[in-house]
Amino acid sequence: MVTTQTADSVLKSYYLGAVADQLDKSANPLLAAIRKTTSDVWGKDVRKAVRYGVNGGVGAGSESGLLPTASGNNYAQFVSTLKNLYGVIEVSDKAIRASANAEGAFVNILNDEMDGLIKSSSFNFGRMLFGDGTGLIATISESDGVNYTVDNVKNMVEGMTVDVYNGGGTVTAPGRIITSIDRAAKKIVLSGNAIATPTGYKLYVQHSKDQEITGLGAIFKDSGELYGVDRSENKWMVPYIKAEVGDLTEGAIQKAIDEIEEISGSRVNFIVCSWGVRRAFAAMLSAYRTIDTIDLEGGFRALSYNGIPVVADRFCPDGTMYLLNTEDFALHQLCDWQWLEGENGAILKQGTNKPTFTATLVKYAELLCYRPAGQGMLTGITES
Repeated sequence: MVTTQTADSVLKSYYLGAVADQLDKSANPLLAAIRKTTSDVWGKDVRKAVRYGVNGGVGAGSESGLLPTASGNNYAQFVSTLKNLYGVIEVSDKAIRASANAEGAFVNILNDEMDGLIKSSSFNFGRMLFGDGTGLIATISESDGVNYTVDNVKNMVEGMTVDVYNGGGTVTAPGRIITSIDRAAKKIVLSGNAIATPTGYKLYVQHSKDQEITGLGAIFKDSGELYGVDRSENKWMVPYIKAEVGDLTEGAIQKAIDEIEEISGSRVNFIVCSWGVRRAFAAMLSAYRTIDTIDLEGGFRALSYNGIPVVADRFCPDGTMYLLNTEDFALHQLCDWQWLEGENGAILKQGTNKPTFTATLVKYAELLCYRPAGQGMLTGITES
């Protein structure tokens, strides 16, 4: 007989490992290539001592002259707060009772809920990888009372719940659901009453403003702080950035790779770009040679540039190509994905004043890039 206790057992013993594996390895090819570690986690923070430059205690001299003066390594302390990542499923009491004597029916219910959770978590975690940590997904430019025109629909999907903030940074319309998206016209429809004079208002994923992991959008800047280190005083924290590339050429890609290696010693081993840039890349190669492919961890397949995988990602900004060394990245986590447990280890909990049970998947993690100058970005690429 199916009960909440047996459901708890199934969620722990069967679904948790499968879900964690899919989210870590199959959700996103870039995420699958990044190492996961529990090291350097101190309480609620990640604290990582990062070495930069070279040891200065080296030199040449005469046969009887002075030896080089000892000089230690250069270190910077990276500090960032672990981000709280959640995913919630909900099962009604009626569904549990209706399938109490039919285990197969209840398994189908759980499978459907878990498939939805994996899809939603994969979407949002992939989006965060390319974000700047603020959770901003779009800015409203105008509205006709029903449709809201926004600057970007790349980070949106129907059913997403968002909070709308006014120009002063105050939430004015929390918990709105995106019910419709016209991607060609960049127009969306939100649940609830019309928002008055919303020009300049910003949309964030519910409860996520300034709470997301430090993604590529935050790493690829040339000013401000990153992990508590001021980039204006530490130029080794600034990545290679080439804007207004125009037509993509092998020379532009190779120049970026060469300068990254020459300046930082880092070797690019992973390229990720927008879909339009990948089409331009494929057209560029096909003009004079056969296009090679590479099989990646997680079941992904990528195009190849001199042995370096080239992957397209829906969340990569238009006209952009990132040239990365994934060995310089790590996802620091307090633990892997776990169920949030209540008293007596219960996973399913009754909702407040509702005849439903919810289960919450949680992970506390932060993305660090140990060598920002070892990464590159080409922007303004003409897409095909």
